[in-house]
Amino acid sequence: MSSRRRLAVGAGLVMAGAASFEVFARARTPNLCSPSSGDSWLIREAEAILRRSHGPRGRASIAVIDDGVLREAHFGADRHTQYEIGSITKTMTAAVFADMVERGEISRRALLGAFLELEGSEVAAVELEELATHTSGLPDMASTWRNFAGLVLWPLLVHDPSSSVTLERLVVDARRSRVGPKEYAYSNLGYSLLGQALVRHSRTTFPRLLEERLFAPLGMVDSFVPADPRSLPADAPRGYSIMWGRRAAPWTLGAEAPSGSVRSTLADMTRYLQALLDGTAPGASALEPAAVVDGSLRIGYGWHIDQDSLVWHNGMTGGFSSWMSLCPGRGRGVVVLSNTMNSVDELGRKLAGSSSGASGIS
Repeated sequence: MSSRRRLAVGAGLVMAGAASFEVFARARTPNLCSPSSGDSWLIREAEAILRRSHGPRGRASIAVIDDGVLREAHFGADRHTQYEIGSITKTMTAAVFADMVERGEISRRALLGAFLELEGSEVAAVELEELATHTSGLPDMASTWRNFAGLVLWPLLVHDPSSSVTLERLVVDARRSRVGPKEYAYSNLGYSLLGQALVRHSRTTFPRLLEERLFAPLGMVDSFVPADPRSLPADAPRGYSIMWGRRAAPWTLGAEAPSGSVRSTLADMTRYLQALLDGTAPGASALEPAAVVDGSLRIGYGWHIDQDSLVWHNGMTGGFSSWMSLCPGRGRGVVVLSNTMNSVDELGRKLAGSSSGASGIS
């Protein structure tokens, strides 16, 4: 067979395979679930945005609190459906830190090396408050071949890239990390280390730390940190990857749990939101600006604060996405939970800025 013929046949096979895979992917990609239930205005607002977005959609639960009035909307779910909330977990780690600072249990200027075995490394001199405000100079994640390989292979394996990370490995990765300029740079590594420092200081585990310091005081009975994948029941909810809507493995994140491993429900997240709006949540001072990101964005402990005083955080795991925001001065807050790795930021921002019954941004 001539080289030209072989190229033509090869190209044909590739195209045929791609076409077949596209048909397969379309057949399996989940769409926004039905039936819907809840507040009719909120259902219309949410459905209009979720259905027009690209990529997979599945179950979703949305809440808006406006001056103490709670509205909810659900698609194929209810207020006790479980979701991974991803990086919104960081606001909970930050709340525990802020609560400890308020109680005089720990200093915001305490050095990370006082809690973890980091002697002789640059990271030992990082302050806890720098970790809480993403101004430590640490990278998003440690620059190791293992982390790089995990990111590269994740779209194919849809696994939890961090489930096997032990505290020992996390510390080794931290010791090898270079500390850059003390300016804002979002860092999952930094929040993992902050959480583990709080755990070491409290002589407990991260699941127990959040249970005792946040979930129990707020009555968040559905919320928890899974210790590892084996601790989850066989029927634990699993979400869908953005890669052709494939079912994703649960994310428990090992020693990196403080950066994004909480599982919760809309019922519990609205309790958390209302307590933040009331100022009664443990560590509520985490909402206050502590550092400047740029001219229009500031950051508290974990929370980002826009120029219009919208306080927010989003989250994403391999199979879930989330949004949470509040305007403390207006008594308005929003929670969006979804079981697909497909951003819900547009919906969250729209609801944060719109008034009930109106479709425009106020």
